Amino acid sequence: MALLRLTAAAKCLGVHPATLRLWADQGQIPFVWVGRSQPERRFKEADLDAFAGVAAAAARERAEVAYVRVSATAGQETSLAAQEDELRRTSRTGIVKVYKDKASGLRENRPGLNKLLADAAAGKFTVVRVTHQDRLARFGVAWITALLARDGVSVEVLHDKGSAGGMEELLADFMALVATFAGRMYGIRSRQARKQLLAQADTRIDAASKAEAVHE
Repeated sequence: MALLRLTAAAKCLGVHPATLRLWADQGQIPFVWVGRSQPERRFKEADLDAFAGVAAAAARERAEVAYVRVSATAGQETSLAAQEDELRRTSRTGIVKVYKDKASGLRENRPGLNKLLADAAAGKFTVVRVTHQDRLARFGVAWITALLARDGVSVEVLHDKGSAGGMEELLADFMALVATFAGRMYGIRSRQARKQLLAQADTRIDAASKAEAVHE
C-alpha cells in the first residue's frame, strides 16, 4: 500500500500542507511516522479517500446539483440561464437542484453557496457541477472543495481552462475588492481622527482648568 508524503497527500485532498498537518495533529486523519533520525509523516491513500468521503460518495447513488453565479446583481440573467442549460445538457444523471447567486466571486457570504453547503452537509447530493472553477469562487476554491469532500460530495468543473465571466466581470470583482479595502481604510482613518480630536479636546480642557486655578 502506497504511503504519501505530507505535500503529496495535501495535494490529493486539495488543501495546504499546513492544514493537513493540523488535521493530523488533531487526530482527524491517520498517519504513520517513517524514519528514525528525522521522522516524517506518511499517509495511506485509503485513509485519504475515507477522509475525503470518496468511498462514501461512491457507495451513495449519484445525485447531481448545479451551482451558477454572476457578479452583477442585475442584467445577467441570460448568463445564469446559459450556465444552467449547459450543465443540464452535460449531466449524466440529471440535475436535481440548481443553486444560484448574483454576487462577486470574492464575496464569502453568498445565499446560494451557503444553502449548497448546508444541503451538502445534510447528504442531499453527491456531486456539484459548475461550468468554470471561478463560478465557485475567485479564490479559495480548494477550501470549498475540501469542505464538500468531507461531506462526501465531489466537484466537477465542465471547463478546466479559462474564466467564465470575462474581463468585465473580473474588473467588477476587482472594483468590489478595492471598495471594501477603501471602506475599511476610511473607517480606520475616521477612528484615528476621532481619537485625535478627543485627545486635543482633553488637552484644551486641562489647559483651561489649569488657567482657571491660577486665577483663583
